[in-house]
Amino acid sequence: MGEWFLRLVEGGLADPVPDAGQVPDVWVFQARCTQAFASTWVVRGFAATTVGCYTSLLERVLNHFERPVWQIEPADVDAMLRDLLRTGRAAGTRRQYLQMLRMFHGFVQDRCATEIRALYGVPVGDPLDRFNRLRHVYDGTSSLRLPPTAERLTAFFAFARARLTTTSDYPAAARNYALLRTLYHCAPRVSEAVRLDRCDVHPGLGPSGKLHVRFGKAASASGPRPRWAPLLDGLDRVLAWYQSDVRPLFPDTAPLFCDVHGQPLKPEAVRDRLACLLDAEARPEVDRFTPHDLRRACATHHYEQGMDLLTVQQLLGHRHIAATMAYVRPSLNFVEDAWRRATVTAVTGLAG
Repeated sequence: MGEWFLRLVEGGLADPVPDAGQVPDVWVFQARCTQAFASTWVVRGFAATTVGCYTSLLERVLNHFERPVWQIEPADVDAMLRDLLRTGRAAGTRRQYLQMLRMFHGFVQDRCATEIRALYGVPVGDPLDRFNRLRHVYDGTSSLRLPPTAERLTAFFAFARARLTTTSDYPAAARNYALLRTLYHCAPRVSEAVRLDRCDVHPGLGPSGKLHVRFGKAASASGPRPRWAPLLDGLDRVLAWYQSDVRPLFPDTAPLFCDVHGQPLKPEAVRDRLACLLDAEARPEVDRFTPHDLRRACATHHYEQGMDLLTVQQLLGHRHIAATMAYVRPSLNFVEDAWRRATVTAVTGLAG
């Protein structure tokens, strides 16, 4: 039997040096990294629209740098933030750019650092230091505009309901009405609402029924996060009417809110339908709102009516309470109204 010997080699391990003709161009190698990174979103179950949005954002981020991601330095990140600020990008947008850069750089560092060192002879440094972290650019200016009031939405939905008797395309108008009511009363994101199926409506669960949001927005490193949302404020009756009288007017497919071909509506189509309704309503510009404003209005109005923040957080499907707090924008008289209610309660208690 032969004997094995260990031999100590001074200087540590040497990375293999490939021939010059075998080293890929740095931009070709980075393109391969971006494709591999995008494939992780697919296998984690992200929707095709989400993958498309993330891919577009990553492309815009990388276009800010004249060197591959493993060679950028903190000064390069600072320059990107300055460019975004000069072009008027909001703080939320700048955070999105930094978050995408952080995730892609982490992917390259974890998956490709050894290969990069072997091919190009450089380590993968970290361009995000404590001075350009996400919180460094947070300025607390997220959406200073108040969401539409309960009175404003009552008038809007009355207008949309009245149009059902005069419109030339009743199925589409009725579908849009039910969808917008769902966005307000149940607070799903638009991307979540368009992925609802007919089987996701469960009228027998709870006092008024529940909506199973199976494709809840994913956290930074997770797949979809499902949740149950109650059908509040009469939404159970609206969806019962929609499922029995309106949905059969469309093709017999799975999506709850579909187009004339039975396919799920696109998020941009929902925004367009709402914009057309607001155009027809002909209200001042200050009275206009977006589908996402309906979600913010749901959170705010429930909080104003006495629902605590933890319950609102569960309704909206937020992972952190801070996100819920950013959504809740009470009316300008909220403090005075709360003080008045507390005073009345105190006086009543003393009188008793």
